[in-house]
Amino acid sequence: MRRTFARRTAVIGSAALLLLGPAVAIAQAEPETEPAQTSSLPAELVEALQRDLNIDAERFLADAQRSQDLAAFAEKAREQFEAVFAGVWLDDQGTATVGLTEGDGFEEARKAAEDAGFTVAETERSEDALEDQLGALGDWLETQPPAVADVIRGIAIDVVNNDVVVRTDNVSGVELPDFLDGVRVLFAPAELTPEGATDLQPIAGGLGAPDALFGGDAYAALGAGEGLRCSLGFNAEDGNGRPVNITAGHCDPNRAQAGTRWASQVHQLVGDNLGQHLGSFEKTVLDRSDYALIRPSAEAAARFENNGVRVPFAAPLTITGVADPVVGAPVCKSGLRTGYSCGVVTATGQNVEIGHRVLENGFSTNLCALQGDSGGTLVTGTLALGISSASNVGQYGMCEIAGFVSGLLGESPELFATPIKTVLAENPGLKVRTW
Repeated sequence: MRRTFARRTAVIGSAALLLLGPAVAIAQAEPETEPAQTSSLPAELVEALQRDLNIDAERFLADAQRSQDLAAFAEKAREQFEAVFAGVWLDDQGTATVGLTEGDGFEEARKAAEDAGFTVAETERSEDALEDQLGALGDWLETQPPAVADVIRGIAIDVVNNDVVVRTDNVSGVELPDFLDGVRVLFAPAELTPEGATDLQPIAGGLGAPDALFGGDAYAALGAGEGLRCSLGFNAEDGNGRPVNITAGHCDPNRAQAGTRWASQVHQLVGDNLGQHLGSFEKTVLDRSDYALIRPSAEAAARFENNGVRVPFAAPLTITGVADPVVGAPVCKSGLRTGYSCGVVTATGQNVEIGHRVLENGFSTNLCALQGDSGGTLVTGTLALGISSASNVGQYGMCEIAGFVSGLLGESPELFATPIKTVLAENPGLKVRTW
């Protein structure tokens, strides 16, 4: 059966790949109204911002909030200025930009954008026109034999360059139709799996319930005779007020049994050893999205009743709300393998093939993530943004090596994620913890 890339409605960006682990959340629907204080950012996060983005904590928080202002404007502009709206993004200097194309309503749209404090960039095509081109590509793929269709691994809109991007295994011998003449073609990354954990041994005791567990901390998932190392995601509450953790679906080694008495079991990782039994997988999704909900055991539940994200065993960043991915927005991920790494959102609303499945409406970043970082958190400012899912450099042992090798190939590290708002929308009553 040939895969297809479904059409989507709000697209902004370019393309990339990586696989990681599961968590659930408690959250407010809107970002906080008062700006976070720079002193609230952990030292490890501030160091990563300076190392990876060459920006300070103040710029990080300001750009994060600005990206959400853009997201709110875009939601309205798509309805009010449909004919001319061409997307939103932050440029390299953090300038909040609205793309507009010539047509009916252009001047009105320009005034609205500038009155809101945004810079206007004139583009050749509207977002609707680019989506039509994307749909035409999908229709064309449906008519192609597997030898052609199966090399296409993803399609997306690059809002900054106002064009369409095709992700492919190998472009040799593939002739795109005339209506896609000039489209950018990028290579697809290989599938990444969570780090194996078959050599883990239990230790006596473990950490007690008063010791909180945060997003980014390590856990082991044991099921179906397999063990996987992954990172906790955002702590959350379900509709009944019970704690859960939102992590990656591919971190569950026995997905078909999630929510049953045969579900994969979750243990804290203490170095290379198993610590306290933490709970089990209650829900696992690996079709279109990539997330899972971990239900803590009664003995471990109190350890998840917090809103923190951290480098394992360091001071946490407190999560104050949830956010939409916006191209150019600063983003940092935490995970057991590489701690904090920071970059920017490079694409949103894209569909990309990962192994034998398609991640729909995901977003990509230029972050390095390695095996074991799966399921960890992505934040912009103090807002929950997404769950780490897939990467094109996960097979390397160090991010320094990954950056060097990918640079030789003319590429850069890429991390794909499932938006946290997608998880919340698919699970009514679920909230990312903000207290």
